[in-house]
Formats: sequence, C-alpha cells, structure tokens
Amino acid sequence: MDGIDRAILRELQDDGRLSNQELAARVGLTPSPCMRRVRQLEQDGVIQGYRAVIDPDAVDRGFEVLVSIEVRRDREAIEAFEAALQDIPDVIEAYRLFGSPGCLLRIAVADLAAYERLWIEKLTALTGVTEVNSQIIMKRVKEPRGLPVSG
Repeated sequence: MDGIDRAILRELQDDGRLSNQELAARVGLTPSPCMRRVRQLEQDGVIQGYRAVIDPDAVDRGFEVLVSIEVRRDREAIEAFEAALQDIPDVIEAYRLFGSPGCLLRIAVADLAAYERLWIEKLTALTGVTEVNSQIIMKRVKEPRGLPVSG
C-alpha cells in the first residue's frame, strides 16, 4: 500500500459517499486508476464496507451503556456467551478482553427502563455469566471517526 492508497482510505473514511470523480481529484489521480485502486482495496479486504452514521436519538437508541461482564472461564461457556450476543441487537459492540473483566459491551437502547429489561431478561440470563457491571454514558466526548491512516 502506497501513499495514494492511504490518501484514498483517509478520504473515504471521512466521506464514504464521495463520487469517484471527487475522490480522484482529492488524491491526485484520474478517475479510472482511482476506481481500480478502490476496487483493489475492497478485494484485499482493506476496505471492509460502507455505512451511514445514524443519530442514535433518531432511532430511539440514545441511551448508551458500557457493560463489563464476567463469564465462566471455560471454552463452552465463552463460546455460548459469544454466540448468544449475536442475537441481541441492543449490543452494538462486544469485545473479549484479557484479564478482568472478561468482556466489554457497548449497548444502545431507548432509556433506563429499556436497559433494565435487557439486563434482567437477557444479560444476566446468558450462559456462563457470573457478574454484570454497568456504566451509563453521560456524554460522548469524542466520536468514532475511523482509524488514523498515516503516510
């Protein structure tokens, strides 16, 4: 990957809806080679997809919680837990961690009552869960803006 590929990545991370014409102009290429490079980055899995960034309040998901979960430390429990998370749409990010806690979730729901229902009905009922701790997000200080692409 060279400097032009990195420039393409920076521009597309900033605005994934750029036309090929505009992208090419911004990175100093003509449209045809620019499109070839974008397609190659997609084929190589460097560009994994394109998404719209949605206002959480507009879709009734403005209440976010970071949840640390301890899961029994055996393979079967961990695999069952991770598989079950895939079926809970309120869990918008999930990470298995080294050390304690064993898992960190980011959850987006409508309000505290919705989170309480999720906590009681789903999170504490998941296979292998031994502890659930919640931290309610007061304010997002820095929005996710993609990965730094230098060079």
